[in-house]
Amino acid sequence: MTVHNTTSLGIMVAGEPASAPLRDFRAVARLLVGHFAANTPCGSLPGEQLHGDVTEFTVKCISIAVQMLDERRAPNDADLAELRAKASQWAREGVPLESVLTVYHEGIQIGWNLVSKRAGDGDAKSLIEAARVFVLLSEKVSIAASKSYVEELQAVASEHHTAAHTLVSSLLSGHNAVSFARQSGIELADSYLVLALSVPPHPDENDPAIQKTVAARRKLRRVQAELATVCGRTPLSMLSTEGGTVLIPGVHDEEWVEALVHRISTAAEVPVTATAEQSAIADIPTAADQVHELLVLAHQLHRPPALYRMDDLVLEYQLTRPGPGRRHLRQILEPLDASPELLETLEIHISHDLNRQRSARQLHLHTNTVDYRLKRIAQLTGFDPTRPSGIRHLQAALVARRLEASQGAA
Repeated sequence: MTVHNTTSLGIMVAGEPASAPLRDFRAVARLLVGHFAANTPCGSLPGEQLHGDVTEFTVKCISIAVQMLDERRAPNDADLAELRAKASQWAREGVPLESVLTVYHEGIQIGWNLVSKRAGDGDAKSLIEAARVFVLLSEKVSIAASKSYVEELQAVASEHHTAAHTLVSSLLSGHNAVSFARQSGIELADSYLVLALSVPPHPDENDPAIQKTVAARRKLRRVQAELATVCGRTPLSMLSTEGGTVLIPGVHDEEWVEALVHRISTAAEVPVTATAEQSAIADIPTAADQVHELLVLAHQLHRPPALYRMDDLVLEYQLTRPGPGRRHLRQILEPLDASPELLETLEIHISHDLNRQRSARQLHLHTNTVDYRLKRIAQLTGFDPTRPSGIRHLQAALVARRLEASQGAA
C-alpha cells in the first residue's frame, strides 16, 4: 500500500511531507522485518510468521506513524486496537514483554531515522515537531501494548488458577483428577507431598491503622509467592489467610520440607505450623485427612510452631480415638488433681527429657524437692516417673487428659 495524497496540516521536511519516506508501507515493513529478524528475538520465529503476522503488524504501526505526522494528532483507541490485540496474542504465546517492546521501539527508531536523515539546514523546527510525534507514538504504543500484555497474562493466570483449584479439589476428593488434569493440560506427578499449613494472624492484622483483611491478604500473597519461588509453578494449593492444603509434586526428604516450612514462615512473617505426608495420587484424600488431623492435634496439645510428621505424634494421634483405653489413661492422673504442683512437676520433668537438674531450675526448686514430688506422684498414681515403664503410662495419661480437656472445651 502506498499513500500519495497529503494534507496542509502535515509536518514538512526538506520541502516534502515528513511522512514521505514511510508512505510505501510494504517496502518500509520489509526493511523493518529484516532488521527484526537479524537483531531481535523475532529472528527465532518461523519465516511464515515473520512475513505474515509480524509484517502485517509492522504495516499497521507505520500507518499510525504516517497518520500522526500528516494530521498532527495522537492515535486514538481505534488506531491502537490492532497493536493491543497483537500484544495480547504474544502474551498468550509466551513471547517475553521485553521482546515485544524491543520490536516496537526499534521500529519507531528506524522510522525516525528515515524521516530525519532527509532534513536540511532550515528544517530544525519541523524536526522538533516530528521528534515530538515519534516520542508520543512511542509512549502510546508502549502503554497500549504493555497494558494489553499484562491484562492477557492476568487472564491466563486466572484460567490456570481456576483449573489448578479444580484439580486440587478433584485430587483431595479422589474424583476424576486424572481425566481433568489431562483435559486441562496439567501434568500430574506419580507422588505428591501433602502439606497442611496453619498460618496465625500477622501483627498487622491487629493493627487498628491497617485494615485486617488487607493485611491478611498481603500475608497470603507472600506465602503463595514463596511457594511459587521454591516449587516453580508446580505446587497445587488451596489456601486461605489462615492456612490450608498444598500438594507439591515429587518425593522430598525431611531436610527439604523443613527448609520449605521455614521459608513459608519467613514469607508470612509469622511462625507457621505444618504437617506433612508423602502420598501416591490415589491416596491423596486419605493423606490429606491425616495431615489435617495431625495439624488439629498439634494445636490441641499446644505444640510450638514447627513441622510435624506422623512419627512425631503417633502416640497422641492414636489417643485421639475415644474409648475405654483413653478414659482409663485419663483416670490415672485424677489422684493428682488436689495437688496441681505435682502435675506441673510431671509435665516439666517430661518436657526436659526426665532431667532432674533442668526441671529443678525451671521450677526454681532444689533437686531434692523435685525428687520428693516425683516419689509422691508414684505413690498417688501407682506409676513411677523415674522408670521407663512408669513414664510411658504417665505421658500417655497427660496426652489423654489434654485431649479430653480440648474436646470438652470445643
